Amino acid sequence: MTGDDLRRIALRLPESYEDLHRRRPAFRVNKKIFAMLGVTGNQSLFASLGWDSVAVVKLDREDQLNMAEGNPGAIQPTETYGHHGWTYLRLEAIDEATLATVLRLAWTHVAPKRLSRP
Repeated sequence: MTGDDLRRIALRLPESYEDLHRRRPAFRVNKKIFAMLGVTGNQSLFASLGWDSVAVVKLDREDQLNMAEGNPGAIQPTETYGHHGWTYLRLEAIDEATLATVLRLAWTHVAPKRLSRP
C-alpha cells in the first residue's frame, strides 16, 4: 500500500476529510485526527526496522495491541505515545484489507457516536 491508497480509503469514511497537521497530511472526523501521512518521527527507528513509507493512526489500546500482534513488522505502537493509541503503519507491508480495517478502527475511535454506531 501507499500514501495514495491510505488517502483513498480514509476519505471514503463518513464525514472524513484531509487537512494538515504540522505540515503533514492528516485525516480527521469531527476535527479529530485518526490518521496521518508523512510521519518522520524517529528516523533511526524506521531505518533500523527497514521501514520506508510510514503513517500513523490513533487506535483504541486493545485494537492497537491486537493489530500489532497480528501484523508484526507492519504495525507497531509508537515509542512515545503508544500507550495513547498512536500506532505506526509500514504501508508497503500492509495489504488493502488490513489497511481498510485499521483505518476503520482508527476512524471509529474518534468519530462521534452518531456516525460510528448503527
